[in-house]
Amino acid sequence: MPETKESARESLRSVLRNPNLRRIQLAFGGSLVGDWAYGTAIMVWAFQESGATGVGLFTAARFVGAAVAGPVGAAVADRMSRRTFMMVTDLVRALLASVTAVVIMVDGPPAVVYVVAVVTAMVGAPFRSAQAGLIPQLVDSPGELTASNAVAANIENVVCFMGPAIGALMIGAFDVASVVWLNVASFLWSFAMVAGVKVRAAAEPTSGDDDAPEEGMLREMTAGFAYLGKDGDLRAVSLLTAAQTFIWGALAVFLVVIAVRDFGDAANVGWLQGAMGVGTIVGGVMILGRVARGRLAQDMVVGVLGWSVPIIALALFPSPITAIAALVVIGVADPWVNLGLETIPQRLAPSHAISRVYAAVESIAIAAMALGSLLAPLLIHLFGTSASLAGLGVLVTAYAVSTLPRLRLLDKRLTAPEGLAALGRVPIFEPLQPSVLEEMAHQLESLTFTAGQVVVREGDVADRFYVIADGEVDVSHGDVVVRRETAGDFFGEIGLLRDVPRTATVTAVTDVRVWALDRADFLGAVTGTGAARVAAEDIVSRRIAT
Repeated sequence: MPETKESARESLRSVLRNPNLRRIQLAFGGSLVGDWAYGTAIMVWAFQESGATGVGLFTAARFVGAAVAGPVGAAVADRMSRRTFMMVTDLVRALLASVTAVVIMVDGPPAVVYVVAVVTAMVGAPFRSAQAGLIPQLVDSPGELTASNAVAANIENVVCFMGPAIGALMIGAFDVASVVWLNVASFLWSFAMVAGVKVRAAAEPTSGDDDAPEEGMLREMTAGFAYLGKDGDLRAVSLLTAAQTFIWGALAVFLVVIAVRDFGDAANVGWLQGAMGVGTIVGGVMILGRVARGRLAQDMVVGVLGWSVPIIALALFPSPITAIAALVVIGVADPWVNLGLETIPQRLAPSHAISRVYAAVESIAIAAMALGSLLAPLLIHLFGTSASLAGLGVLVTAYAVSTLPRLRLLDKRLTAPEGLAALGRVPIFEPLQPSVLEEMAHQLESLTFTAGQVVVREGDVADRFYVIADGEVDVSHGDVVVRRETAGDFFGEIGLLRDVPRTATVTAVTDVRVWALDRADFLGAVTGTGAARVAAEDIVSRRIAT
């Protein structure tokens, strides 16, 4: 336990030390408070207007709209400054939420509220995808990336409790419109925080970063799904998340029914969601302590089981006490899913397509949530509340268990490659994002040479870049040794960058182990980032001069 607490404290400290991450976390937390309170208020309003069927249809419409809009917005976010995209999204959502509040205040047509709320969800759908793409540009290592996501999950956990509770309190003390105005304020807060974020110029996406900039918009929008199709691990994470959100979508409807059945008033759904929020606070602290354990994928399975098994208990033992206990357990489990959902696409996706890959995963999750909310009223009508909950719980439990073998292997893939630290110390690579460095490190090949053996020969074809892991080498022009290099030094960049044969001979002085990076991987990383290209050219110029 002391080790877990210390790990949690260090994760928090690593994020708080980074001013840009602090601002992103504050923006995220403020916006979520308004969103959760708003979601509670609109569900209560929809139930009062149209009953459980209205809640299900409206929730499904919001989810479907968001699932469609997410990849579209993410394609735009990957092609421009993600920070700017997030700021524009905040302002547009603030305007749309203001319209919703005014229509409710003047008792306008319910259809207008429904439509504007769906459009608001669609506009906001790519916001998290843009944020997912921005955060890797602000961190210094994969560990800091995971820690940032863990802190964000904890903020979300607290908000899961605060938001619905604030919504319920404000509905009781004032009305639904006042909660919507709170959401407007939360969007403006998020805008102000994101506006203060400073992104390194070299990390900003440009059209040159994309591997197929000439392709049409449809290809751009579906690129994230294409990556899921090619990467089985990303696909497995996506489907596992969808299993959890399928329950979540159904539960959004079931909770309103349970609030009426067990607690006598639909407005009590806010307190039920608050009970879930209490559990997420505990779960969030638990995952902070697990950041360094390297079990992101397997922890996702534990998290999904933490959703499905309590649903079965809720079906078998219906009562107010069971409802609260089940929701607390679900709350504890939720951060275990979210940390993997946030971090794994950021670790596996190419840097130029992170937003689109994240949006694809999120869209599948939202579509599953919409399906759950659509099926819930039908299942309640056909089988009753308890039988429907039991069936959903058993189905998702069986699927989650079946994914364990694959996700154990995924955790091995996510382990930091052995040569990552060596690459990180090369000045040429300092401007690169951690995700790009990790991607390169996975391509490294370890080679060994005995004392006296030639590693590269002057005049040969330049096909690799080398970093010395252990040992010493001499670098010579003709018969003249110009320098001796040791562990941490590098060579081979001149021939690659200038597209010329080797300009020097490198000979092992002692037994030597090197990390070798193929020409295409080296040039793809260095020439695709302005600051890295400048750093490389500076080193080349100085070495040629000597």
